Amino acid sequence: MAEMRTLSLAKGDQYFCFRYEVGQEVKVLDALIDMVHKSNHQFDWFDAAILSHQLGRHLLKELRSYLPKKVA
Repeated sequence: MAEMRTLSLAKGDQYFCFRYEVGQEVKVLDALIDMVHKSNHQFDWFDAAILSHQLGRHLLKELRSYLPKKVA
């Protein structure tokens, strides 16, 4: 079973939560873009940027796990 990750954002009275499997990051980014383009969501590019930053931090943490201890 693949490892699961979570991205979350609280915005006013709304809460956005994305759960995804490691390796599916591109699909998460596509979903964020789709949400920005849908007018029925109060989700904007700034919100997408915050969540994509979280995604990048998750990726960095995973990449560091592959490096030798002295380099990481």
